[in-house]
Amino acid sequence: MGLSKKKNNPALLDRKLMGAVEAIVFASGEPVSIQRIAEVLEVKEDVLESQIEYLMKEYNQEGRGVRLVRLDGYLQMCTGSEYSEAVRKTLEMRRNTPLSQAAMEVLAVIAYNQPVTKAYIEQVRGVDCSAVVNGLAEKGLVEERGRLELPGRPLLYGTTQDFLRCLNIHSLQELPPLPQKSQPGEEESPQTP
Repeated sequence: MGLSKKKNNPALLDRKLMGAVEAIVFASGEPVSIQRIAEVLEVKEDVLESQIEYLMKEYNQEGRGVRLVRLDGYLQMCTGSEYSEAVRKTLEMRRNTPLSQAAMEVLAVIAYNQPVTKAYIEQVRGVDCSAVVNGLAEKGLVEERGRLELPGRPLLYGTTQDFLRCLNIHSLQELPPLPQKSQPGEEESPQTP
């Protein structure tokens, strides 16, 4: 198929290639791997990347109703946040309830340590987390990532692309760094008056 004819200069626009990318991402409704798009369209990823950058600039202008977002090596179309209320009303979607403090804590443990077991999460938090993990899975923010090769073969959990989208980040590397723990010898001694 080889849609890109601009092999000498990947910075040149190839409307047919951008149109193919746009059609693939739109039709899928789900995030699509950039690598997979390059394979299907028979173009090099660096050529595709330059076209994607231009396409994203076109879509992500103020006032546009649809955005093209990159999620950790994947592309997806989504509605502009300024139109979320109109979309919600039109489609009669119910508002999602905000996450509880417990859900936020569990989500943070999973995001920074994934893949993790429920036992690990419970060890970090000190309480049972089964209901919270199940609730996060129902919301599509975490998912099963396999099983640990230990007795009982516990499930492993990790975050999803919906998690990235909700935080408006492209990859887990954009999460803020965790605070540094002080070394045992660096502990501040309590000051006496």
